[in-house]
Amino acid sequence: MQNKIRLFLVDDDVVFLRLLEIQFLEHGEFEIETYTTGEQCFENLSHKPDLIILDYLFDHFDRKVMNGIETLDTIKAVNPELPVIMLSEQDKIEVAIDCMHHAAYDYVVKSETAFDRLQKIITRLFETRKLEKQLTWYMERM
Repeated sequence: MQNKIRLFLVDDDVVFLRLLEIQFLEHGEFEIETYTTGEQCFENLSHKPDLIILDYLFDHFDRKVMNGIETLDTIKAVNPELPVIMLSEQDKIEVAIDCMHHAAYDYVVKSETAFDRLQKIITRLFETRKLEKQLTWYMERM
């Protein structure tokens, strides 16, 4: 049996968060932790997620919480290699570019196809990592 991917889902929309969690549990080998603020996510980085899916805006809670970009920057300051996929309802190229400038792995618009897109991105990410490990193993033996 293959190791499960430890996935953090971070969104202040608890209904969307739960739906996303259910979809991942039904369609893949994931260990999932959910958080409604960036601060909660950051406080639990010691759980060593393989991947974080992070909301761009946190607008349903207290305005004092970190937004998605601030959370992304905080995560990257601690672990620059940790892939973070940003999610947003905003279908604006400027938002996607902003996320990529802050070292997001990718950007996905919340829509009816968001889960399918996330699955494809995650598959590509872990296939690439597997190939990189194989190449490293091969190069070390040459």
